[in-house]
Amino acid sequence: MPTVSDTPEHAERLRRLALVSLWIFPVLWTVNLLVARVAPGVISPNMLALGRWGLVGAFLAFVTRRELWDKRHIVRAHAWRYVILGACGMWICGAWVYLAGQTTQALNISLIYSSSPVLIAIGAVWFMKESMGPPQIAGVVLCLVGVVHVIVKGQWQQLQAVEFTTGDAWIAAASLAWAAYTLLQKHWKSEFSASAHLALICWGGVLVIAPFALLEATVWGMPDWSMKATWMVLSTALFPGLGAYWMYGWTQRILGASKVSVTLFLGPLYTAIMATLVLQEALSTHHFVGAALILPGVALVTLVKARR
Repeated sequence: MPTVSDTPEHAERLRRLALVSLWIFPVLWTVNLLVARVAPGVISPNMLALGRWGLVGAFLAFVTRRELWDKRHIVRAHAWRYVILGACGMWICGAWVYLAGQTTQALNISLIYSSSPVLIAIGAVWFMKESMGPPQIAGVVLCLVGVVHVIVKGQWQQLQAVEFTTGDAWIAAASLAWAAYTLLQKHWKSEFSASAHLALICWGGVLVIAPFALLEATVWGMPDWSMKATWMVLSTALFPGLGAYWMYGWTQRILGASKVSVTLFLGPLYTAIMATLVLQEALSTHHFVGAALILPGVALVTLVKARR
């Protein structure tokens, strides 16, 4: 006899909750962008990433300690997977983004990073055989156009003036790493709950980040620790770390990699809104035009057709 969790009604409720979550976790990610603006001179990139994911990993490991202990044989067998996922999702997509911000323009960062959802969608279709029909393809195109429109502030001629620097290589690597992080999670089916799974990835990332954070502290040099640095670590751990990553992984399990990844296009739109509320930056026409393209695009890509 099927349990409640196996019924079609329960699956439909989970799907609807996942669809709502798609619009929420990009908001949490904008906190990381706001912190990145003020982090230089306060805390070094690898130390920020180490503190962020160390806290998240410690909290989740405590919450899921019984599950992790009961399945410790699986942890040992698949430890190398979590190191790879941690390197991609926590180190490259964390510290490397902060490093890039020191040597390249925000326009370049946004332009290059916006390619990540497209890479994920294409990879999910080609390598994982996920379905993506004409509505989803049209949605990806709409999102990409909308993001670029916001980035160039409605002045498309600015694209010709973009100059690429060494920092762009860091962001290009981060875009590829995020695509790999997303697709590998889908490919490597996890036998853990979403919380335990994220805890293991966090600790895989900590193992990779720690040597570089140590080099910052002892060889490369880093700012003296301050209360401001503490608040940066706590805020990035709580909102874009624990909140956004957990929701991202959970919704991906329910809806699939290609549909979830496209919500990253909401980032520039949400960032513009957050900048208005927090930094008192004014919204302009190009923000509304971008929203008019991005929001329908996300809706198209996340459209789930019932198949009988």
